[in-house]
Amino acid sequence: MADPQMDHLSQCMCGNNMSVPLLAEAVTVSGMEKETAAVIFLHGLGDSGHGWADTLTGIQLPHVKFICPHAPPIPVTLNMKSMMPAWFDLMGLSPDCQEDEAGIKKAAENIKAIIEHEVKNGIPPHRIMLGGFSQGGALSLYTALTCQHQLAGVVALSCWLPLHKSFPSGSSGQKNIPILQCHGEMDVMIPVHFGAMTAEKLKGIVNPQMITFKTYPGLSHSSSPQEMAAVKDFIEKYLPRI
Repeated sequence: MADPQMDHLSQCMCGNNMSVPLLAEAVTVSGMEKETAAVIFLHGLGDSGHGWADTLTGIQLPHVKFICPHAPPIPVTLNMKSMMPAWFDLMGLSPDCQEDEAGIKKAAENIKAIIEHEVKNGIPPHRIMLGGFSQGGALSLYTALTCQHQLAGVVALSCWLPLHKSFPSGSSGQKNIPILQCHGEMDVMIPVHFGAMTAEKLKGIVNPQMITFKTYPGLSHSSSPQEMAAVKDFIEKYLPRI
């Protein structure tokens, strides 16, 4: 007998996914009514879209589709070149580390291909939001700031802005994109001050009033119900039912 939960986390989408590699495998949490908006959410290093699809199901809005792609496995320098799911290579986790510029730009193009696919299928860019956790949050920020479209917003959890020295000149000029940045105050992997530095940097790229930076006492490098409630409020505000 078919499992309704698996139907809910359906992997089928209208249109041809095969031309968009990340979409063919992505976990999609379908809306319960006509989908007029989409959130593309990117997991962290070594993870997959499945865990976040479960978490996002808990804050599901009936008119919003969640798309949770899986990063391909690549050798990661930070982890002794071990193969693991990663959006791009990481050499270290401090603001001054060398960065995988080519990998970051290629990953952003792959996410932009998902955006274009959704646009073709009838969801306009201003009804599409990017989000992500850790490395996925980093990629969502970079992609949104370099995207030719003005997107609905960015949910950036426990993360940083990649290639930060290339901004603001590297930005596509979308000044009014809302950004919700959340960070655990006990995060030892990506320390909260790195998140605060990122928020300050973002204020020089987009309209500072569009940036919300929330920190959570006692939270490590993970998410919490309080944080997810803030994410839900942000999505409801910027992707209202139409």
